[in-house]
Amino acid sequence: MAKVTGLEGVVAAETDISLVDGEKGHLIYRGYWAKELALSCTFEQAAYLLWHGVLPDEETLKSFTVQLKAHRALPEHVKRIIDALPDGTPLMSIMQTAVSAMSTGDFVWPPTEAQAIQLTAMLPTIAAYGYRKHNGLSWHEPLDQLDHTANYLYMLSGKLPEASHVKALNAYLILGMEHGMNASTFSGRAVSSTQSDMASAVSAAIGAMKGPLHGGAPSEVIAMLDEIGSKSNAEPWIRDVLSRGGRLMGFGHRVYKTKDPRAEALRQVTEQLTADDPWFDLAIHVEKTAIQLLEEYKPGRRLYTNVEFFAASIMRAIALPTPLFTPTFTVARVVGWTAHLLEQAAVNRIFRPQSIYTGPMPQETHA
Repeated sequence: MAKVTGLEGVVAAETDISLVDGEKGHLIYRGYWAKELALSCTFEQAAYLLWHGVLPDEETLKSFTVQLKAHRALPEHVKRIIDALPDGTPLMSIMQTAVSAMSTGDFVWPPTEAQAIQLTAMLPTIAAYGYRKHNGLSWHEPLDQLDHTANYLYMLSGKLPEASHVKALNAYLILGMEHGMNASTFSGRAVSSTQSDMASAVSAAIGAMKGPLHGGAPSEVIAMLDEIGSKSNAEPWIRDVLSRGGRLMGFGHRVYKTKDPRAEALRQVTEQLTADDPWFDLAIHVEKTAIQLLEEYKPGRRLYTNVEFFAASIMRAIALPTPLFTPTFTVARVVGWTAHLLEQAAVNRIFRPQSIYTGPMPQETHA
């Protein structure tokens, strides 16, 4: 009998939150194209949509934004726990520990939107605080006048971010918010299905996200772009790699067999910002050159740019250190996780899949 592994193709739930169609290259959030939301919405608008199913009007958005800002600051006990962790603790482990420490009296089953707001608002602060404290850097408290994305960049650097960088990261965060029944979302829903609290479920999701097969960072793309270095070197460098049978980082995707809609949106943002940042200009040129040469060297393979390519260009442009790549992805994905946890609670039944026993049976004994 063939081994049954991975749960690939198994339907675990019905959902109204998102549609991921790899064959058609579709990513839909609550009836909206995700790429259009990334180009036209703020983080706050997209988060409200995933939790409520509708985009907020002006007054609702204002009230919702105030609620998010009210929960940015870290409780003192969470700060003390982060401070007490050993030097060298990976940032994703710091985030998982801090979120688990939030599983107090306020976090009881069933999950609520108030809990989702608190976790979403606090996770960027946890990431920034953990990064700066464990690298011997001074801490910058959140600024009320900044929105969610701009405040994250400010806490990381202590400087007011450039508008082009906020726009690019905002698009990336929206496109990273949700992606169907991925490993971390499944983990969170499975934990929540036991009627465990939302903080524990999000902690489990972070545990899945930090695995390199799921939340792997786009650092290899950055290394490739660094090595290429200039537009004039793009074609000879790429030809050399492809002629040796090498792989270009940031091209091809396990799910999407056509263009990755997330990459399409980030390309548009990047193209709009090429005049503001030379790194964006290089990334656009390398991408166009690579697509042409991939068709020449590997015709019919349907190898298109994936989201990691343009995520890398954004991370590099905003000078985000490599240890912050997966944590930043997590700052985005917590919105989708919490949306799924709210949905799970509304129709809850404990996750209890079956397994097939393939071990030995007891030997029969005869009297």
